[in-house]
Amino acid sequence: MRAEIITVGDELLIGQVVNTNAAYVGEQLSFAGVDVATVTAVGDHEEAIERALRDAWNRSDAIIVTGGLGPTHDDITKKVLCKFFNAGLVLHEPTVESIRGLLTSRNLAWSERAQEQAMVPQGATVIPNRYGTAPGLMFERQGKVLVAMAGVPYEMKGIIDSFVVPYFHEHPSGVSILHRTFNTTGITESLLSEKLGNIDEMVGVSNEDRRTTLAFLPSPQGVRIRITVRARNLKNAQTRVEEIESRIRARAGSYIFGCDEEILEEVVGRLLKERGLTIAVAESCTGGLIADRITNVPGSSDYFESGVVVYSNSSKVELLRVAQELIDRNGAVSREVAEAMATGVRKRACTDLGLSTTGIAGPTGGKAEKPVGLVWIGYADEQETLALRFHLGNDRRRVKERAAQAALDLVRRKLLKMP
Repeated sequence: MRAEIITVGDELLIGQVVNTNAAYVGEQLSFAGVDVATVTAVGDHEEAIERALRDAWNRSDAIIVTGGLGPTHDDITKKVLCKFFNAGLVLHEPTVESIRGLLTSRNLAWSERAQEQAMVPQGATVIPNRYGTAPGLMFERQGKVLVAMAGVPYEMKGIIDSFVVPYFHEHPSGVSILHRTFNTTGITESLLSEKLGNIDEMVGVSNEDRRTTLAFLPSPQGVRIRITVRARNLKNAQTRVEEIESRIRARAGSYIFGCDEEILEEVVGRLLKERGLTIAVAESCTGGLIADRITNVPGSSDYFESGVVVYSNSSKVELLRVAQELIDRNGAVSREVAEAMATGVRKRACTDLGLSTTGIAGPTGGKAEKPVGLVWIGYADEQETLALRFHLGNDRRRVKERAAQAALDLVRRKLLKMP
């Protein structure tokens, strides 16, 4: 089944709002075995919406529309749908009751705008909206289906989850689509590609029909490798994914820290908890970002003791007992100071592990011998103390994000006894 997503709203075209609706709809349709071929964004203009609907109807089996169903003057999607399907508006009593109940719960009075929301195109299936006043609408014609929803993300997600995904599960396309994403860190996209080698060989020589694809998705935290398999049934798709996964892990396994939505701080937290270990963090250039990421994980109090931001040299001396002469001799951004910080925070917090960062995030402060983007990451446990040198670019925010990721990955590798 070939699907198309149409998102409506001027705010999407001018960049005022990021089009997260298309991403969510596309992901959920794919999980339901629906192949999304096209995503279109249009403004709040009648001709543009009508043209997008006509093009989508001619080339797709399923069309999902979000936006333009609200009560304001620029919400014209329902009007265009009436024209497109040659349908008049009728009052839908269940929607009247639903809107009345919602308004009452919010201590709001019934209004003419509320009445307009309860008017729906004749012949459309009305989809209840539990979180707003604009109901969803479904049209089934000529073996095709079109579903329109409000553009408010939580309202849209409610209808996708409660109606759209179950609908496509009940009307399968005959193809199972399975995605598996491997999250890597500590390696660039180009080097990762080199390690994997010929992609056609990686996914199989029968890939001419493009039923199996592999994509690289880089970010400041690392590169995700996404496998997409289309097969006759879910079992065949799972078998195919497992075959490709074994090849990927054989060539780049040490860089893979998790799958799908798994994030590095969750992995590190699980490893610490499994081993009964505790950690404390001393941050200079990352400004508390590592501690923030660790404590975003529920249950992190089981292994995270404390974090300190020691931005100035004096705070490194006063809070971590880093020797002033060490800083004077080597500079705050150095192997020696990173190691002293990791040892100092470990002793201060009485934890099994200590982790530290010190660097030059920029855009100023760099020198030839210590350029912007230089970061030292320190690690200490009861057996060893070390620090690793990184060059992480010249964008301040990305330097901080990459340093936090590298620090967490250092802990992961030490816990797994990896090089």
